Order: sequence, then C-alpha cells, then structure tokens
Amino acid sequence: MARKKKPFPILENITITDVAAEGKSLVRITTPAHDGIPEGQLVVFVPWAVPGDIVDLQIRRKKHSYAEAEVVRYRRLSPLRTTPRCRHFGVCGGCKWQQLPYEEQLSFKQQQVYDQLTRIGHLQLPKPGTTTDDGSCTFHNIMGSVKQYEYRNKLDFGAANKRYLTKEEIRQLPEREGAESAKNLPALGFHITGAFDKVLPIEQCHLMDPLHNEIRNEIYDYAMQHGLSFFDLREQTGLLRDVIIRNSNTGEWMVIVQVKLQEADDRQQLFALLQHIADKFPQISSLLWVDNQKCNDTFGDLDVHVFKGNDHIYEMMEDLRFKVGPKSFYQTNTEQAYHLYSVAREFSLGGGWKGLPLIYDLYTGTGTIANFVARQARQVIGIEYVPEAIEDAKVNSQVNNIDNTLFYAGDMKDILTDDFILAHGRPDVIITDPPRAGMHPDVVKTIMNAAPARIVYVSCNPATQARDLEVLTRDYRITHIQPVDMFPHTPHVENVVLVERL
Repeated sequence: MARKKKPFPILENITITDVAAEGKSLVRITTPAHDGIPEGQLVVFVPWAVPGDIVDLQIRRKKHSYAEAEVVRYRRLSPLRTTPRCRHFGVCGGCKWQQLPYEEQLSFKQQQVYDQLTRIGHLQLPKPGTTTDDGSCTFHNIMGSVKQYEYRNKLDFGAANKRYLTKEEIRQLPEREGAESAKNLPALGFHITGAFDKVLPIEQCHLMDPLHNEIRNEIYDYAMQHGLSFFDLREQTGLLRDVIIRNSNTGEWMVIVQVKLQEADDRQQLFALLQHIADKFPQISSLLWVDNQKCNDTFGDLDVHVFKGNDHIYEMMEDLRFKVGPKSFYQTNTEQAYHLYSVAREFSLGGGWKGLPLIYDLYTGTGTIANFVARQARQVIGIEYVPEAIEDAKVNSQVNNIDNTLFYAGDMKDILTDDFILAHGRPDVIITDPPRAGMHPDVVKTIMNAAPARIVYVSCNPATQARDLEVLTRDYRITHIQPVDMFPHTPHVENVVLVERL
C-alpha cells in the first residue's frame, strides 16, 4: 500500500513581493524540510494576492524549484489594494487584477514586458521609460487604455445545465441536498477553469457596454421562463449552448446564438427566442444563429444563419470602415486598437521614408493594419490563415476604395516562402502580428532571408516575441519598444517592437 503523503505545512506571515505571469503574485521563501524534500529556496506562485499582502499560505503543489499555493488567511492587506468593482471578482477568473489600482497594473505590465524580453530573449535593452546613451534604442512607457471599464466589444457566454457554486454559496446552503439541487440550476455566463462542464452565472460584467448585460440576462430569463433546455457538456444534450454578443463604434450590435438542434420542437423554440430578442432589442442589426452538433463550441467550420438584419457589422478607424463578420477577428478593445495600430504605422512609416514602401502584413486577419497603412505604401501584401478573414480583408479594401492591397489565405509557413517573395517583390517593411504561439521558425527564417529594412513586431505574448526577437537580432537591432495595454484588469499586455537592419 502506497504511503500517503503528509499535507504541506502552512507557511505563516509571508509577505508577497512581486507580480508573476498569468495574474499571479509570487514570493521567494526558504521552505522547511518536508516528507523527504530537503530545505531549500522556493519560488511560490499565489493567485489573488498582491505585493505587500502579509498572508498565511497553504502549498497545494510543489515542484523542484517552485510551488503553487493559496492564501488561507490575510494577516494584513497591502496598501496597494483597491476595492474591486465587480461582484464576480475572484471567481470568474477574467479580471485577475481588479484589486490593483490601474496605475499599478500598468507598472507591473511594463516590467513584465521588460523582464520577458531580457530574460527569455537575452536582449540588451534600456530600462522602461528610458533611451540608451547613444540614442539607438528607446523603451517607451506603456500606453494605458483609453477606457478602464466598458471597453470590450465582444464577449462569449457559455450555457450549461449545471451552474458553478462558489465556496461561500455552498457554505450558506442548509444541507448537502440543497447544494446538489442548486448545482443543477442552468446558467449563462463564463466557464470556470477546473470545472469544464459548469458555468458561473454572470449578472453584470463591467468590461462591456451595459447593453451586453441586458441582452444576456434577457436571453437567460426567457429561456428559464419558457423551459428551454441548457446544454449538458458531458452528455452532449440540450438546446442552448453559447451566446456571443458584439458591438461596434458605429452603434451596430451583433448577437450569435449557438444551439444544438435535436428535439422536434427545438427549431420552433429557437426562433421564438430569437424573435423575442429582436423585438426587445431593436438595436441588434445582426441577429444570427448556429446549429452546432460538435463536441465543442467552435463554429469556424459551420454555417452561420441570419435571423434578422445583416451577417456583419462595421467598425470605424479614422475614415476607414472595417467589415466584421461572425467569424472575423477584430481587436476587442476598439479605441485602444486604434492607438495600437497607430504605433505600428508610425514604426513602419515614420523616420522619413523616401518614396512609398512595399509592405508585407503577416497574420493580417481582416486586413485592419494592411488597410490602415495602405495609403502611405506602394503596395501592401497581407497573409492570413483563415479564408473568411481574407475575404473580409478584400471587402475592407473595396469599401474604402483602396486598390493597392493583395491578400492571400493559407498557413504562413507555406505561403511566405523565398519563391513568394521573388514573385511579389522584396519588402521594405514587414509587419507581423502572430498569435500567442509566435512565429514558426520557418517564417522567421524567410523574413530574415527577405532582409526588409524594418520589421514591426506586434505581439500579444511578449514571451514568444522575445524568443523570435532573439533570432531576428542576429541581423537587426531593436530601436523602439512600445507596450500597449489593451485589457485593463487582466495580466495581458500587447507589445510593439521596431527592429531595423544592421
């Protein structure tokens, strides 16, 4: 019989010292010997704590050089703390930093970018907010978001026939039977990490326009009043499985209701729900639905049906209009996206170009950046994996009377080859905005073979950006770094880096 491990001891009076990745805080401590593990230095990651908190910690997982712990008692709260606005804070997992004042969030994000670029990429950089003595490289102060709340233009809400109960809710229930009964109540809200088949019901999220909350709550209330079934993720049964709500700065609203049609009257129930929502919210200009028979909620390969209005909405950026469809990617913080793209444009075209450059826009999405810089370029060539996005990119050029763009759909490493560059011309500037995983090594190699004068690297993950920059800086030097906060109250940060050929 295997020997049962002793629980880890509680570590008392621990002062949290720093912020780590994924919104966690950390402290470096000397741990006592425990169950055959010798005494030693350990980095401990702690969720929901902030630097300056003095706490008692219970270690839950322990590896050789680090551990994960949770706070079992707050002895003294940090003076950095502020009161979170959201009633769901600490449970839904979206806003991990609402307990930190916004200026502190920006400070930590800026330091996070610096640490990842220097530690992972081994890059020699000036400190944030400074320039090297010779003026060759500037690390600009982070650009804060125009809005700190109600900034998101899109959110996805899962539906489930079992709601997630918080520890406090369970404690307040009179008996176990009551807890089990409460768990079986349907919910519309956010999926909880570690409880994949349960959803936390959301009453009010402060990251979106209040109308988002009204529409979501009305869908839930109608479904409950009319006996619509909610999706059971384990059994793969139930009608209502997902709701996506999207709005734009043109005042348009898109709602996508995702269902699994199984029973004879499911279609009738769905259409009654959609008609109710259409009547209740005339602001909705694109009311769509998807019949998803798959085991997951992705619908990129499925047909999207129009119940009311158009199959798209439009966003505006300066005097440009951008078509956004149900499968399109568009930055979820509209106002801050403008500032992000303005930085990319300045890095690409600033500094006195002679003539108009040929620009390649890699991972172009719906061509937002490509069309944003096109009027100051000889030509812009955009490449994107998603065919529907490329079709939207072409439409975006057409509606804005831009005729110097070309777009190609396919896997980046397969499209962007030496032969492609030979056929389309050697770029003066490459703008790249890859997904969180960064760029494939073959793509990095081809970029270096193309030898553009400038590369503008827009990243939503400075860790993988650092890895790619370490390779690029064999032939290039970093001249500008500009962190941009797109997602207040979360640990996520965008970063734009300009590198110029040696």
